[in-house]
Amino acid sequence: MRFNQSLVFIILSALLILTACGSKEEGEKETSEKGKVQTSSQGERQVLRISMATEVDNLDPYQSAATDTGSMMDNVFDGLFDTNEAGELEPRLATDVAVSEDGLTYTFTLREGVTFHNGAKFTAKDVVYSYDRLAGLTSGEPLSSKFSVISSIEAKSDTEVAVVLKEVDSSFLARNIVAILPEGYEEQSTKPVGAGPFSFKQYDAGQQLVLEKNENYYLTDRVPTVDEVQFKIMPDSEAALLALQAGDIDVIPGISELGIQQLGNAIEVVSGPQNMVQLMAMNNSIEPFTNVKVRQAINHAINKDVIIQTVAEGKGTKLGSNFSPAMDFFFQEGLDDHYPYDIEQAKKLLEEAGYPEGFSFTLTVPSEYQFHVDTAQMLASQLAEVGITVTIESIEFSTWLERVYTNAQYEATVISFTGKLDPFEVVGRFVSDYAKNFVKFNDPALDQAIQSALATTDEDERAEFYKKAQTILTEQAASVFIMDPDRSIGMRKGISGFKMYPIQKFNLEDVTISDKK
Repeated sequence: MRFNQSLVFIILSALLILTACGSKEEGEKETSEKGKVQTSSQGERQVLRISMATEVDNLDPYQSAATDTGSMMDNVFDGLFDTNEAGELEPRLATDVAVSEDGLTYTFTLREGVTFHNGAKFTAKDVVYSYDRLAGLTSGEPLSSKFSVISSIEAKSDTEVAVVLKEVDSSFLARNIVAILPEGYEEQSTKPVGAGPFSFKQYDAGQQLVLEKNENYYLTDRVPTVDEVQFKIMPDSEAALLALQAGDIDVIPGISELGIQQLGNAIEVVSGPQNMVQLMAMNNSIEPFTNVKVRQAINHAINKDVIIQTVAEGKGTKLGSNFSPAMDFFFQEGLDDHYPYDIEQAKKLLEEAGYPEGFSFTLTVPSEYQFHVDTAQMLASQLAEVGITVTIESIEFSTWLERVYTNAQYEATVISFTGKLDPFEVVGRFVSDYAKNFVKFNDPALDQAIQSALATTDEDERAEFYKKAQTILTEQAASVFIMDPDRSIGMRKGISGFKMYPIQKFNLEDVTISDKK
């Protein structure tokens, strides 16, 4: 898939699914049919109930870092653009964009007749407000380093905005799927307001996030048919399976193969790759992971094929760098075999590094993700074969976000980097001055490759620079890049409309519910 400067093609991945359920409101009368509620004044009301493994980290899209939260709240917010399942940018709050010859000025034509959920009219001032906050133009503190490339932003009129960059950044257009917020509204963390197909209804910490249909959605041909969506916080995967069996929920994203077999004909399944990278991240700033030979030894000691066959039940693509072949145009082939499973070579490298008897370290894992917990156990077992003792520390995901992702207070961790729209968003995580480079990888050659990729608008050149960056990450063993696991979503029968994207995304506005059980 390729980029062009006018409407960019970008690869994406992620699976979306949802379902219907019964809800009870004042004046309602429940029926025995799951997914439907009969109301005395409004007729039939459709409710989808989806299990989610992790808690909401922040309702404000500019403060949230959790992928699961983003995929839920994405339905509340719209950006200037969105993506379709083919990986192409589609107009949303902007209808068009023009890029200057020097690649520095992006002029967006905005859609008219749009209102936010609080009734405020959408104009150029909301784009200026949103991007000013993201770039830190007024505050001096960017909320996102990805927008610090913005030099200025100006509302030319109510329906036209010009964004000027400090330097050419070929990945900038893909970032314009970010949420646009209403100017001056300051309750996003408690009562979020956007312009998306669903509006925020309520959030009960540790229990559920509830969204309701936006009857006034500006894309009139995509107004949702589902009235309400209830995201149920269910970190216990077995409890989620039992809840679906009992008819208490309708959809399980990320259902295991064992769960699929357990539920059998009671569900329908949608499966596909995720454009994701599961890795054992090593903190490159902490001994002994500062030593490249140690990192290379660990890579040789890991049998990724066994992990894929056991933890992913064979449904995963082995990786050798921080990049999935789902983004084929930018993907460097052959890196998955760079470190063949070789116990003797691993021991040899450990001895050369000064650790002939091995060493010990703590592997921190977010407890809500059983997939990562299972992977950590496999890693500990395999590394024991070369004298490395691994202590697994299981912590809540909210704690992981603060301690590991934000403050890099860890030795090693198992996590997945979710799919992004642009290759920079994937390999740029390892740039030395990237604010969230919690792996603490620091390599001038990688920094230069990424900078060169950003500075060129020639797509073939961009691809070569990103392939070079992938190779550097592999050769320097920045971490153990394990796999891109397939994702399966189980749902009760009668639900349709879910699409696959190379980013994690729930397209709830497309979901329909029939009477089929």
